[in-house]
Amino acid sequence: QVQLVESGGGLVQAGGSLRLSCAASGRTFSRYAMGWFRQAPGKEREFVAAIDWSGTSTYYADSVKGRFTISRDNAKNTVYLQMNSLKPEDTDVYYCAIRSGYGLGSHSYEYDYWGQGTQVTVSS
Repeated sequence: QVQLVESGGGLVQAGGSLRLSCAASGRTFSRYAMGWFRQAPGKEREFVAAIDWSGTSTYYADSVKGRFTISRDNAKNTVYLQMNSLKPEDTDVYYCAIRSGYGLGSHSYEYDYWGQGTQVTVSS
């Protein structure tokens, strides 16, 4: 069993920054790729970013490329999402997820375990 707990969400003005954290427990975290997704009410969960087990390979959605950075600290069993130059359209609930399959995934069905989500609200 895997537990993922996100934190760091909140309310920020457009142009501001937030850093989300996702702490993992219950599995050998360092062996698996991790991802961040986001979801608005009534919409499908949207891919944001992914990182491989070592932290050397990353992948981003076009909508966040150049503004968001995913990273991980395997010693702390934690993955991060640094979000800069935030826009009102970034407002969503953000989820982290763990992927036990090979490679980076950009679809929600490719991930096995999910956190409970953290709300990010960007005001204009």
